Amino acid sequence: MSDVRPAGRRSRRGRVAGRIAGRTLFLLASLVSLYLLLPSLLEVFTSWRELFELSPEWVAIALGVEALSFVAIWELQRVALQTRSWTPVALSQLAGNAVGRIIPGGAATAAALQYRMLLRAGLPGGRIASGLAAVSILLFGTVLALPLLSLPAILAGTPVERGLLQAAALGAGVFLVILAAGATVFVWDRPLVFAGDLLERGLNVAARRRRVAGELSVRLLRERDALRTAFGSRWQTALLASAGRSIFDYLALLACLRAVGAEPSPSVVLLAYVAASLLGMIPLTPGGLGFVEAGLTAMLALAGVGGAAAAVATLAYRLVSFWLPIPLGGVAYAAFRHRYR
Repeated sequence: MSDVRPAGRRSRRGRVAGRIAGRTLFLLASLVSLYLLLPSLLEVFTSWRELFELSPEWVAIALGVEALSFVAIWELQRVALQTRSWTPVALSQLAGNAVGRIIPGGAATAAALQYRMLLRAGLPGGRIASGLAAVSILLFGTVLALPLLSLPAILAGTPVERGLLQAAALGAGVFLVILAAGATVFVWDRPLVFAGDLLERGLNVAARRRRVAGELSVRLLRERDALRTAFGSRWQTALLASAGRSIFDYLALLACLRAVGAEPSPSVVLLAYVAASLLGMIPLTPGGLGFVEAGLTAMLALAGVGGAAAAVATLAYRLVSFWLPIPLGGVAYAAFRHRYR
């Protein structure tokens, strides 16, 4: 017994030391990333004076459609949580979202905070866990589907004139395709099996060895069935809300571009949004801070937006979609604590 206990203590100490070392390395990687991205951040943030020259009506539209993107997330969570109440869902999502944007890799912390808040509001713990997991998977899948399903339109360009109306039409078409693809996957097994087998063969060929990825189609079907169980008979509403979240966010970017008077190439604007969505998932910085600013500014410049205008449009979009929800999350948390004592 005397030999077992010290060994157990050493094992626990080793795990604790490993966690500390891992978090230290992650923090160092975050600091290095921010340092390397600092010039791009400064280029964007030093344009703040030009925000006062933006068209106020288009700024209001950007705020409105971005608010609708949050409403879409709340509706998606209401479906997954099987509740009719908006208040605990909206307040907990805003608070968790704010926490997730303050710390690097904050998605897990944000989910944990929202779980505790919904539990305090009286929702069953098992339903909260499965519902939030289903929402995360569906939103993640939507973001991953964006580059794949928008690739034909991006590569082909558009036969229409440059302008934001054409960019909005192109984006709406892509999101309708995403909605149709999501409905197809929810209803039929064969498309998901085909996609899983194709991806599995590609991964195995790329690795130059056999069975790097095995039974991928089975795993995809299992995840799809879990989503169907979580969303139940309202899976169509969940798909609409998931696609709506992205399209409203995309329209916010277009409104910010219109506020600076830009008339960019529609296909490249769509590519810029897709790139920004993927860059925002990089966990090294909170909400992809720095990565999104650098990538979006560069892509908007490729779309024909002037360098200064691209920086201002990027700053306006990030203020609307990233920075403003942070203080709103603090207000939501205080309101939740007051309501659910």
